[in-house]
Amino acid sequence: MEVGFAAPVSGSWATPEHMIHVARRAERLGYRSLWTFQRLLYPAEGGYGEMYRSVQDPVVTLSFLAAHTERIRLGTAVLNLPFVSPVLLAKQLSTLDIVSGGRLDVGLGLGWSDDEFAATGADKRERGKRAVEFVRVLRTLWTEEVVEHAGGFYRVPRTRMEPKPVQRPHPPVLLGGGVPEALRRVGRVADGWISGSQADLTSIGDAVATVKTAAAEAGRDPDALRFVCRGAVRVRPAGAADRKPLTGSLDEIRADVAELAGRGITELFLDLNFDPEIGSPDADPAASLRRADEVLEAFAPGA
Repeated sequence: MEVGFAAPVSGSWATPEHMIHVARRAERLGYRSLWTFQRLLYPAEGGYGEMYRSVQDPVVTLSFLAAHTERIRLGTAVLNLPFVSPVLLAKQLSTLDIVSGGRLDVGLGLGWSDDEFAATGADKRERGKRAVEFVRVLRTLWTEEVVEHAGGFYRVPRTRMEPKPVQRPHPPVLLGGGVPEALRRVGRVADGWISGSQADLTSIGDAVATVKTAAAEAGRDPDALRFVCRGAVRVRPAGAADRKPLTGSLDEIRADVAELAGRGITELFLDLNFDPEIGSPDADPAASLRRADEVLEAFAPGA
């Protein structure tokens, strides 16, 4: 199982200096990948959680970090596809793949925030069908010299899109989602799956199995798919009676990581943005960075 790390994108520690620090240190320590996530809006009343109050744009962040790293892969986990045109995103991501030297992993999701759907003018209906067509348009734009598409959700006149991404045939396209139909969709059309921050890590092997079964039924090779787990790490005192996976002491979390490796996960990235003591605008940014350094060192590949 490969191990990645999440860039500081949420809360007070998501500064340019901290982004560079974490990205470069992760690369030096041998982490495979660096990940971001997307949140456009936060409700004026109520809320989704501290980690969503203040979030940097994922594509801009990765473009910035591409210039400060050389080898580590750069991933989005995830971009919500209903909010944008596949043509616009194809151009942006193609450029990001070029400026990073072919290091991009594209994670896409269907979105869940009613506020964001309303504000972007997106339609929540038939999101699954939209996702399948969106992925098809992306791949066509990235691989075909002349593009023409007329579907149920998107239309592209007979045109060309250049330049193409560095990676051939195109950057890997991973899909999120946790319900059975979303998992089956991954098996049918995507290059892999990305779990969400609320995924039940004790049963994540069942999700992997569902994706693989759908892939086999669609005539695809299940073993060629990637299974990426967001590890929402929270370092806390050891021995809590109601401890959840990836929450607790470094030793307890290390044991959880080992268990995930046996459940079909091919890559885990450690994400401190989802710790309210770190990913909040009210957290002490210097303390958050110190805690990130501790985790980076503790879980460095080969450590």
